[in-house]
Amino acid sequence: MGEQQRVKFPQEIIDEYAALGVDLPALFSAGHLGTRMGVQILEASPEKVVGTMPVEGNTQPYGLLHGGASAVLAETLGSVGTMLHGGSSKIAVGVDLNCTHHRGVRSGLVTGVATPVHRGRSTATYEIVISDEEGRRVCSARLTCLLRDVRPGDGAPSESTGS
Repeated sequence: MGEQQRVKFPQEIIDEYAALGVDLPALFSAGHLGTRMGVQILEASPEKVVGTMPVEGNTQPYGLLHGGASAVLAETLGSVGTMLHGGSSKIAVGVDLNCTHHRGVRSGLVTGVATPVHRGRSTATYEIVISDEEGRRVCSARLTCLLRDVRPGDGAPSESTGS
């Protein structure tokens, strides 16, 4: 799917992970599924996560963007926001995802923007709006994640960016 570009993170988040010996921008990914689907995270903070995904390769039999692909993009972006909100001592685990599909898309890139609805100590909820290249809304999604303490065996922080 091409070269992985570096994600734009707020400096305080980079510093938090650097204090633990983790180069977050160098290690960060959209996870194995997100990578396979061509998801690219462009910007990531607890306040806003932006990412793109190609329509090509992510379609259903009629040639339209698969609703499940939109769900993968939505859950990836919302999970990243939750992970960054929770900090390096927490892991984000998706517990509820709702997607409403508004229009079909046959080509190009879709862009998702995740913004918080609620950010608490144990849960976070993000609204994710997915749009086509003309800025038309393709999908509205809402993701709620549980924030739990990192435990041995959870893997590196970059592996906890999806559910």
